[in-house]
Order: sequence, then structure tokens, then C-alpha cells
Amino acid sequence: MGGRDGQMGVCGRRWWACCGKAFDHGKDKKKAAAATWRVFSLKELHLATNNFNYDNKLGEGGFGSVYWGQLWDGSQIAVKRLKVWSNKAEMEFAVEVEILGRVRHKNLLSLRGYCAEGQERLIVYDYMPNLSLLSHLHGQHSAECLLDWGRRMNIAIGSAEGITYLHHHATPHIIHRDIKASNVLVDSDFEAQVADFGFAKLIPDGATHVTTRVKGTLGYLAPEYAMLGKASESCDVYSFGILLLELASGKKPIEKLNSTMKRTIIDWALPLVREKKFAEVADPKLKGIYVEAELKRVILVALICAQSSPENRPTMLEVVELLKGESKEKLSSLENEELFRDVTSSQGLSSVDDNSSDFISEEKVATE
Repeated sequence: MGGRDGQMGVCGRRWWACCGKAFDHGKDKKKAAAATWRVFSLKELHLATNNFNYDNKLGEGGFGSVYWGQLWDGSQIAVKRLKVWSNKAEMEFAVEVEILGRVRHKNLLSLRGYCAEGQERLIVYDYMPNLSLLSHLHGQHSAECLLDWGRRMNIAIGSAEGITYLHHHATPHIIHRDIKASNVLVDSDFEAQVADFGFAKLIPDGATHVTTRVKGTLGYLAPEYAMLGKASESCDVYSFGILLLELASGKKPIEKLNSTMKRTIIDWALPLVREKKFAEVADPKLKGIYVEAELKRVILVALICAQSSPENRPTMLEVVELLKGESKEKLSSLENEELFRDVTSSQGLSSVDDNSSDFISEEKVATE
């Protein structure tokens, strides 16, 4: 590893100093033993992905592209390749490798390895054959209707448990900052794997939030974060609420009604829930086949999570408890929340710019 560090330059050495700490698990030797990541050579990843062939591309985002690959031993991998090298990209790479080096949970995507040669920055994961939740709800797998209700509940609870680990069990605590359908991967058993920690933040002990530049995806951003840049665990809870509604309904977070108007998933679902029309919220692709009590539970929890006031949102620990139906008392009181009794609501419509992007990057905002 020391020889590789010599190829990386000043910024790379800063990265190495930062990330090296992530892999020092002296306080938890069991987790250290479980970490099976390794350093890949650029040549090895070129061979695995057929020189990052376009046909191997799994997806693309603000960071760059993800490619399918196969190693010499036959194992399949996904390789995330940063689009353009820069100090900013270098730091996002460092953050993701550091976070992945810290966490070990069955519902969090594990680090397989990384490569840092010259100006190339690549992160290697296990390949998820069922791709992402986005692909099943709105993309290439959506027509196949592979997500029956049982699988949706399993994904809801699994992803909630992964985020709970970040918020309550990781040291220091971690906020993800980009919870969305494309960042929930689905393995061969349809278990959820929360992925993409490039925007994640570590929360110092005793801190209630961190003030930062706004990053993330429109439709999933908590109001206090989008407007003030105040990032906290509660912002992830809001995003998870939107994700839950998306999972239950099959609708996108923001729906374009015509060339000038759009509607959020909250503005569509909340009036229906206030009228007890839970069946009308359910994804039509389910064809009415679901557990009514579970559907109702998921929708109520989703809307409680996605409240505009952060102080009224539950913690992820409470979310897991509610989704599993472990507390009948809490579940019975959930429907009586003021949120579901208030009949006053906005039109839920706003103008939309045809040229706008759903993705917010640091360069597009000035909030500190």
C-alpha cells in the first residue's frame, strides 16, 4: 500500500491520511476482521470491465458511472468510477471509502475495495443482480412486477435498519444525506442494501446537526436542509419517508402534471389518507394484493417521517419499531396524529422549469 500512496500526489496523501483512520478498528476487532476490502490495480479493473465498456455500464450520476465487471475468479463486481478528477471529487471519494470502511451491516453495501492510481478514483462493491429500487419502481424492471408486497415490506424494514445503524450504532454517528430509490440496491434475495455514501457526514458527539452545503436530490430533501443547509439525522428520516411512500405507491417523489405544474408525492397522498382511502395510495401494479394493515402502517409512518417540522419526526429506531408493528399502542395512536386530522392543505402544485435537474450538487448552491 505504501508504494501505491507514492503515486497519488499531495492530495492523494491527504486522502490516505484521512481514510487510513477509517480502517483502524482497534476498538472493534471483530468488525476489523470482517472487513475484506482490498486495493485493486487499475489494470485489474480495466480487465474486469472490458476497459469500462459502454455495454457494461449499470448507471450514471453526478459522481460518474458505475460498471459491471467480472474478476478472474468469476465473482461479479460493480465499479464506481469518478467522472473527473478534482479536489472536490477526491474528497467525495475519500468520504465514501472512509464511511464504507467504518460500517458493517447486512443492509449497508459493503466495500469490496478501491483503486487510486494517477487521477483515477474507483470504488469496488459486490454486484447487486437486482440493481436498485429505482429500477423496479420506475426503470427497466418495473414492467416485470417483481416487487410483490412481501418484498416491499422486507425492503422497507431492511433499509430502515441500515439507516438506523448509521444514526444510532456507528461511532461517530453518520447521516447519509442522499436517501433515495436509486441508492437502495436489491440483492439476489431481494434484501435491501443502502448504498452511495459520497455525501455522508459524520456527526460529532453532542452535535444536533452540521451546517453544510446542500447536496442531494429534489423531492427527497427535508425543508430545513434545502433552505438552511442544516443536516441532521432527521433529514434522513424525511428522505426515508418519501422513499416509503414511493415504495408503497409506485409514484415518483415529484410528479409532473403538465408543462408548467408539478405535484409532490406528499401533496398527493396526504389528502387521500385524511379520507382513509389507503387503497388508492397503493401501487396499481400490486393489483390489490397486499396486507391491508401493513400498507396502512407503511403509509402512516411515511407521512409522519416526511413532516415539514423536524421536531415532529420520529427517530429511525422508532421507525423500525413502527414498521415491524412491535408496539400496538404506538400504532393505534399514529392515525390520531394531528397531521391526519388537519383538513386544510395547500393545492400541492407548483411551477416547474423544464430545464431543471433533480440532482443538486455543491456548485449549484451557495448555502453554508
